[in-house]
Amino acid sequence: MDLAFELRKVFETGKAVMGSKKAVHFAKVGGAELIIVAKNAPPEIKEDIEYYAKLSGIPVYEFEGTSVELGTMLGKPFVVAALTIVDPGESNILSIVGGKE
Repeated sequence: MDLAFELRKVFETGKAVMGSKKAVHFAKVGGAELIIVAKNAPPEIKEDIEYYAKLSGIPVYEFEGTSVELGTMLGKPFVVAALTIVDPGESNILSIVGGKE
């Protein structure tokens, strides 16, 4: 299965929120199914997301590409350091990245 395809499906049938501030927020308060972080995201952002997500029981997936590549994959003309999946919709994104079903 293709990550880009599943991400498009999330945006069509579920709910996802872009941005590292939102990812940290969801990691702190919960309510997310998965958080995807770009490989080159700032270390302090990654540490915050990973720490709070672990406390909230939210899986974190490190995207192998850069934030530019993640933004491009999502069809956005800007960088995306973090992406929060609130509702996977009809996608299989959680099984692809090893999150909970």
